Amino acid sequence: MIKLPVIGLIMALLVMMSGCVTLPGAATEKIGSRQVEYTLTRCEGPAVIFESGLGGTMDWWVKVYPEIAAKHTALAYNRAGYGKSDSVPAPRDGTQSVVELRALLAQLGLKPPYVLVGHSLGGLYMQLFARRYPDEVAALILVDSTHPEQLKGLGAPGHWPAWARLALGVAASDVAKSELAGIDATGKAVLSLPTLTGKPVIVLSAVHPLRETSELAADANLKRKDIARLFPGSQQIWVDSGHAIPLEKPEAVISAIREAMRAGASTSNVHLQSSASGTDKAAVPYFVMPP
Repeated sequence: MIKLPVIGLIMALLVMMSGCVTLPGAATEKIGSRQVEYTLTRCEGPAVIFESGLGGTMDWWVKVYPEIAAKHTALAYNRAGYGKSDSVPAPRDGTQSVVELRALLAQLGLKPPYVLVGHSLGGLYMQLFARRYPDEVAALILVDSTHPEQLKGLGAPGHWPAWARLALGVAASDVAKSELAGIDATGKAVLSLPTLTGKPVIVLSAVHPLRETSELAADANLKRKDIARLFPGSQQIWVDSGHAIPLEKPEAVISAIREAMRAGASTSNVHLQSSASGTDKAAVPYFVMPP
């Protein structure tokens, strides 16, 4: 799964390609004329829907999904062109991905509202889903999400080091390159819609990238800090992790999902406090104060 700044992008790709643990119960479903790979557990309550990042398969949730699926309906899937999901000729941007996800949900008989969980680019896609279809959302959890303007300004690929652009060209699949090219259009679509209100929103943000000092990293980290502003009333929680929070600190994601579901069920505010507001690090050791 890919994320800026570029060093994290390359390392995430290497982790994704070297992984050997997979989610159990994988199946395929024909949606229209194509096959979609997914894993689904049916239980009580709103369905928890997992969306992976750029270059990542549903196996990125292998340390999170089983814990959630033990007590809740849960779905993880591979977007078009990943795993055993067929490629499609349509543009690979967030608008198309949300259309395809909703078609899968309807085919599987999973009714809203949903708890949307998105990592990296998957977080941007879930932002779009939540803003476009707010009545279908029970809660939103963004896991070190891509910012709608991630590739604007100093984050534009033209500012990346030449070696990083070359490495991306070699390491990334065609579908990942196509999704990368669609980030600006997706971000524009997100910002053109009203923000999600009246629903629990938890923003998990990685602390480790804040240690990087290049101009490119500084720009990415400003955008990382800005995600919560896009959702007034959201809780931003800083996690002692790199970008790969679902693999490095899965307990943070599991806890956020459970708290958001409890908050949604009771129509109260999320009980977790953001680290900026004074999270008890002794009680919750994987949450830390940002530098």
